[in-house]
Amino acid sequence: MRKFQIGQERKLTQVVCNQCGRELKVEDGYLKEGCFTADTVFGYFSKKDGNHHHFDLCEECYDKITAGFTVPVEVDEETEFL
Repeated sequence: MRKFQIGQERKLTQVVCNQCGRELKVEDGYLKEGCFTADTVFGYFSKKDGNHHHFDLCEECYDKITAGFTVPVEVDEETEFL
């Protein structure tokens, strides 16, 4: 869950893990630790047609959840960070 300061510039002020509720480190509008963000709109043929879902997970909760996957997460290494 993300909160922003609304004003002349939209500035990130808080990120909270939706799973455990821990507040992640944010400094000067920038997230300063690992975070998984999901953002999707469900389309036709789902039970959530038109619903927009967004959530954040801290790295620990992401690891716990993905450890239970039957098909493991596909991991590729990035050589450049934007």
